[in-house]
Amino acid sequence: MAKKVQNATVEKSIEDRIWESANKLRGSLDASEYRNVVLGLIFLKYISDCFDHRHQELVEEG
Repeated sequence: MAKKVQNATVEKSIEDRIWESANKLRGSLDASEYRNVVLGLIFLKYISDCFDHRHQELVEEG
């Protein structure tokens, strides 16, 4: 009797996919130059989170 062969592909976590994307985008930049890009993205994420939090507070207030 033939056995079913299961799909061997394993889905990657979102963190792994983001890391791979960041490495592709980095290209040939030196790590010290890439640092500025990453710090900018971290800052934008922080501001976005603060905005979402404040927006939710204002929605709850009415």
